[in-house]
Amino acid sequence: MLKRIAAIILLVLTVTVTSCAASATAGLQPYVDSYKGYQFLYPNGWTQVNAGKGPDVVFHDLINQMDNVSVVISPVPNGKTLAELGTPSEVGYKLSKNAIAPAGSGREAELLSAESLEKGDKSYYIFEYDVKLANDVHRHNLASVAVSRGKLFTLNLSTTENSWQKRAYQFNNVVKSFSVN
Repeated sequence: MLKRIAAIILLVLTVTVTSCAASATAGLQPYVDSYKGYQFLYPNGWTQVNAGKGPDVVFHDLINQMDNVSVVISPVPNGKTLAELGTPSEVGYKLSKNAIAPAGSGREAELLSAESLEKGDKSYYIFEYDVKLANDVHRHNLASVAVSRGKLFTLNLSTTENSWQKRAYQFNNVVKSFSVN
């Protein structure tokens, strides 16, 4: 009798833990670039589009094409580490001025949060921005940056405020899934 109760409890715990772990990646699929050394998850129903100049890869939502995720790879001056580039807040502010809302773009970016995350032997900075476009439309941007092999890897997810309200949890999982080799 005691063995049966223990087995039932173990089964319930296993199902609970498995469903919790699966829910973090539910509705997401992997993108891996083993040659350039990065990977991330992106939402089901998004498709890869021609990146043109600038981003290494871009995916956007098939229904709401204004929602997108991209990766940009840039050189790092003098082989600096992420910490040597600055604190999360400093790097987040620089990113907002140089990439999210550069001068003359008609956009304004407010850094809402900046945090550091360690995965294995790599450091990542995670940022959240409120972005105001020239036509007074607000967007939500999330970014993750890391330094590897003398390069700065930046994953940026940009979404409408409406999509953000509905899918913030999923979009945070996309950004936190970003990893470099």
